[in-house]
Amino acid sequence: MSRLPLQPIQGFLTAARAGNLSRAAESLNLTVSALSHQIRALEERLRQRLFERGPRGIRLTADGQRLFDAVAAPFDALERALRPCCSRRDEVLSLSLLPSMASSWLVPRLPGFLAAHPQLEINLQSSISLVDFERDLAVDAAIRYGPGRWPGLTATHLFDDWIAPLASPKLVAEHGGNKPQDLSRYPLLEDDAGRWPDWFARFGGSAPRRFVARLDDAETLHRAAAAGMGVAMGRMTLAKPLIDAGLLVVLSPQRLKSDYAHYLVHPARSDDHAGLAAFRAWLLEEARRYGAAMDEPAPAVSPRRPAPPSRRARSAGGK
Repeated sequence: MSRLPLQPIQGFLTAARAGNLSRAAESLNLTVSALSHQIRALEERLRQRLFERGPRGIRLTADGQRLFDAVAAPFDALERALRPCCSRRDEVLSLSLLPSMASSWLVPRLPGFLAAHPQLEINLQSSISLVDFERDLAVDAAIRYGPGRWPGLTATHLFDDWIAPLASPKLVAEHGGNKPQDLSRYPLLEDDAGRWPDWFARFGGSAPRRFVARLDDAETLHRAAAAGMGVAMGRMTLAKPLIDAGLLVVLSPQRLKSDYAHYLVHPARSDDHAGLAAFRAWLLEEARRYGAAMDEPAPAVSPRRPAPPSRRARSAGGK
């Protein structure tokens, strides 16, 4: 038999310890389908069934348990042996964050930081998956959107986020009205967070019997609203570039505060990282300025009214 690849073995060990393919795939930054394919390929290669799958997860078969007992300790020892080789450089800062947060908020501000700290190099890793600091030793910190509690990590609050109805200028011109009860005139877009009921409960009005579309990604939701598909209950931080570009307008000065906020998080091993300390100080000041500006409600767009008829038109009408 040819040599076994290490990646499927790592996937096997992670799945065995998690007892759940979804959790194991998330920790490896893989899709469940990709991890399942790795395990299936390993089973076919060994000609053994390694897992039994049930409604509550997965568990090792007798063959799977024998393989786990044989390879888990050596694999962990290899990982520990390699850790010192991943030496840290304080002049290089590796940061993980969502692609939408990178493009809409951080990247436009980074030139100022790099100009003030020319000795530092920033490596951005944009991904929709949460980084596993225990396994990805090359990543020093991350910017996350969430409740602020991640076991084993230090989380520093950056700023809150606000949610408001957003639409394209063309859609506003066609429908008009920016009061809660006026929203019934518009086609509405829904996301997986289901924020519209909270909006109507807080500010009045009623949700439609159906939404024109449902989207599970914030950036896609904002782009759909900018294309005129409907009104989105959008996140102001991510939508701000589209608002500044005139592609989206805020329909109401009334806003909801998100249950989640933006945080800088890092593991204990990054506590004394000089590059991270400089970045953190700069980031907190940028966040303070941005948060202060965001605390002021954005002015709502005024619906366009038809222009009054010209004098010539009135004359032609005989009045």
